[in-house]
Amino acid sequence: MIYMDGGVKDLTVAYIGGGSRGWAWGFMADLAMDAQMQGLVRLYDIDREAAENNRRIGEKVSAHPDARARWAYEVSPSLESALSGAEIVVISILPGTFAEMRGDVHLPEKYGVWQPVGDTTGPGGIVRALRAIPMYSEIARAVRQYSPEAWVISYTNPMSLCLAALYEAYPDIRAFGCCHEVFGAQKLLAAMLADKRGIQGISRTEIKVNVLGINHFTWLSSASYRGLDLFPLFAEFCERYYDSGYVFAEEHRALNTSFVCRHRVKFDLFRRYGFIAAAGDRHLAEFMPPVYLKDPVAAEEWGFALTTVDWREEDLTRRLARSRALIDGREELSLAPSGEEGHLLIKALLGLGDLISNVILPNRGQVENLPLGAMVETNALFRRGEIRPVHAGSIPEGILPLMALHVRNQRTTLEAAIHADYSLTLSALLNDPLMEGVSPADADTLLREMLKNSSRFLPDWQGLEE
Repeated sequence: MIYMDGGVKDLTVAYIGGGSRGWAWGFMADLAMDAQMQGLVRLYDIDREAAENNRRIGEKVSAHPDARARWAYEVSPSLESALSGAEIVVISILPGTFAEMRGDVHLPEKYGVWQPVGDTTGPGGIVRALRAIPMYSEIARAVRQYSPEAWVISYTNPMSLCLAALYEAYPDIRAFGCCHEVFGAQKLLAAMLADKRGIQGISRTEIKVNVLGINHFTWLSSASYRGLDLFPLFAEFCERYYDSGYVFAEEHRALNTSFVCRHRVKFDLFRRYGFIAAAGDRHLAEFMPPVYLKDPVAAEEWGFALTTVDWREEDLTRRLARSRALIDGREELSLAPSGEEGHLLIKALLGLGDLISNVILPNRGQVENLPLGAMVETNALFRRGEIRPVHAGSIPEGILPLMALHVRNQRTTLEAAIHADYSLTLSALLNDPLMEGVSPADADTLLREMLKNSSRFLPDWQGLEE
């Protein structure tokens, strides 16, 4: 990497995963539209064809007439070759296939456990973590050996546990997790100002928030716009839209999609606790006892959808078709910002402007009443060569017991994955709030079914059929 006037060149980025999910494409567009950075992106994926397709798309993005920076793209045959000498590492992998995800999401339904997402908490999140943690541990060891000083950005769910696996395997790793759920809360507050005060065109970045919690169960303890406290307005907004829910105007046409959200869970949680839950309703519902997830009808009444694996498979088919169309020129490539902040965080770490954003990091005291070392989500200051978490205060007392339960369960799941320990996994499953109505015997049967479904990604586990 070489510093030039107003930017850097010859930066080496290792992109691990990415496949055909769209994350890599957005990242490529963000890089191409930013004139302050240029260099090489090494693509590594266990699916070599997917990496090759991303290389072709990356080259098209870089050659676009509107591109302001030229990046080279190459496919690496191994983790070692991708990571060697890399200054930035981006991880966006799928831990398993849709066959395993189908078990994560839908096997629990036989026992009355419904999951809108199934990738962070609940039985689906736990078993997905058992597959992801060994993969992340391997990546961490490779980073330690081949690029020990690299900054590592993780986008994979379950994000807290993936990040915990990185630090467990390589305690000195310089890693953080990025999630856009808080962006959605800022966008909702901007829409609220338009609705309540007629203030149009507010960027979400103008909404200043204090963030604290764990990924996908993150809360705002304060929110303001140009000095205006937004909590009293949000209380009025909640009451106005509590029964009907609120949908962004541009999303009315998409009300039948699998990602519909009317924010009624967020409104209900505000009524309960007096704080704004930052994630989308599909995630929030999974961290609570099955108040919102008694069955699919209840989910529909609360204004959110259960995202089926069938839908995800259909969506992948569409993405693969788009990938082919972009490569062969049947679809015209256009550059547009992804809405993510990954490339901006990279710039800040390189000294190209300080930035404050919400990220997941080990707790070093930024959340006062959660255990040190737990993976917590708060704002952090990014500047040259440093990430400094912003002190966020304490989890509100009403929310703390449930938050602490999930933090303990994440630690139990991490230990279970590292040691291939069935009893620890069952303990985590039984302690999960979504399993409230499931007997220990049925939980044991369910777990064995789910582990068997994921057995090809769990080679160290023995006796799953006993």
